[in-house]
Amino acid sequence: MIIGQIESYDSEKQTGIIKSQDDFFEFDAISWKSSVPPDEGDEVTFALNDGVVADMRLVAETMKPAEAVKSKWIATLLALFFGFAGGHRFYLGFYKMALAQIAVTALTQGYGVLWGFIDAVLLFAGHINKDAKNRPLK
Repeated sequence: MIIGQIESYDSEKQTGIIKSQDDFFEFDAISWKSSVPPDEGDEVTFALNDGVVADMRLVAETMKPAEAVKSKWIATLLALFFGFAGGHRFYLGFYKMALAQIAVTALTQGYGVLWGFIDAVLLFAGHINKDAKNRPLK
């Protein structure tokens, strides 16, 4: 598969031009396999069959969805027991937020533990449902 970008597309003629590195390729609507119509600036993957563009799709459609890596339950337990120190935020990759939780706990003489409890409830309820890399939690 070749990756390129749609430089132009004429919706009336249903033809356009793709640029891949320094090469330009003409395409027509027959080679378009995505559910939405092509648009200028779209990143696409395509194949060449004897110099003719074929099997053209949006790059986003060829990418696999993000897989869950971190556990919601581990994050919830960390929030309950180490929320005052931002343990769950470190686990999920939100390092600046974790440092802020440590600072709040220190500056409020321990009341930052409430922040960890609230985060545990949000994790349990599913309102915090992604890690720092925008992957879903297991």
